[in-house]
Amino acid sequence: MKDLYIIGAGGFGREVAWLVERINDVSFEWNLKGFIDDDESIWGSKEDGYPVLGGCEYLKKIGDVYAVCAVGSAKVRKKIINKLADSQVRYATLVDPSVIMSKRIRVGEGSIICAGTIITVDVIIGKHVIVNLDCTLGHDDIINDFVTMYPSVNVSGNVEIGECSELGTGAQIIQGKKIVPNTIIGAGAVVVKDIEEKGTYVGSPVRKIR
Repeated sequence: MKDLYIIGAGGFGREVAWLVERINDVSFEWNLKGFIDDDESIWGSKEDGYPVLGGCEYLKKIGDVYAVCAVGSAKVRKKIINKLADSQVRYATLVDPSVIMSKRIRVGEGSIICAGTIITVDVIIGKHVIVNLDCTLGHDDIINDFVTMYPSVNVSGNVEIGECSELGTGAQIIQGKKIVPNTIIGAGAVVVKDIEEKGTYVGSPVRKIR
């Protein structure tokens, strides 16, 4: 049993607390100590029964413990992890018990894979990636560090998603496409060609709007 802190006390943070409870229902692995959040106004409060203990400085002082960053924004998540770079914090990898995935995949530290997701073969998932509820990842996909996939995203085989990109709810990526870093794909969008310039893309097929 290992002590665990969730960075981010918002809605997704509470969902990750539930994910931890689901893991512990199968095998008691984590002692969830509470939330870490830099919003001082909520320090000392409770979220779903777990205390909000303090900000990142609090976590640094604790030392050698496990944490996971449950902040949906890819760029904000990266900033938080960089802020903790000089600490002794280690990062948990959390996979919901319902996830169906091959043994032939790699998942980096700090990544969160939520309920209902299916990951097939030879997939590489980087560090601090969020794969939200009910996503599918096809063979040979590469999901780079700090990517956020919102619920029900479908990624076909041989796709590469660049660092700090975000795929909105229900987005679909057809086989063999590449998306450059720092790109936002809107909810329900369909990517049918490589995305070679960072920006925000929406629609079916996608078009750049900014």
